[in-house]
Amino acid sequence: MKAFTTLTGRVLPLDKANVDTDQIIPKQFLKSIRRTGFGDNLFDGWRYLDEGDPSKTPNERRINPDFVLNAPRYQGASILLARENFGCGSSREHAVWALEEYGLRVVLAPSFADIFFSNCFKNGVLPIVLEENIIDEMFEMLATGEGLELTVDLAEQVIRMPSGKTLSFEVDSFRKRCLLEGLDDIGVTLTDAGAIREFEAAHRQRAPWLFGDPG
Repeated sequence: MKAFTTLTGRVLPLDKANVDTDQIIPKQFLKSIRRTGFGDNLFDGWRYLDEGDPSKTPNERRINPDFVLNAPRYQGASILLARENFGCGSSREHAVWALEEYGLRVVLAPSFADIFFSNCFKNGVLPIVLEENIIDEMFEMLATGEGLELTVDLAEQVIRMPSGKTLSFEVDSFRKRCLLEGLDDIGVTLTDAGAIREFEAAHRQRAPWLFGDPG
């Protein structure tokens, strides 16, 4: 998993509430358990005018010019601004994989679905809960057409605005450590690899018959 420390990036506004995981990455693209290959189909139903077909490449699709993801000024964005209950619906991790592969490493919203929120931390994406009035203010800034660039500092737990204003955010200490160090669930377990090997060796001595050794 990619570590997350500090990110400075352009904000992409998705002014929709209750965006579910099937809208983030539709079900027909869930044929792989690898964490790659999903970025091209992020928000597929809104991003393209034709029906999503896993056999087609983006170059073979009809782009929806009215969808925000396709606007030239938001190309290269790495921070997603969303409305309440983002990531509701099914528990598919593919939704986070699609966001991360597209390049969106931060999601700002007033609230998240619980499983999606947890999946973000396990896959290198930082979900940040902000007060609704702050989210509204950011949408209003983007509505002017000037764009918005933010710096997100996980270690300090602050967001720095272009004006110099800073916004603090809360994050669980264990999840923070995992993101800063780039540790998913397996990575966390492997930090105790030495202790695990010691236990296995001692257990083999105590119960050799379990390992095919009559002792």
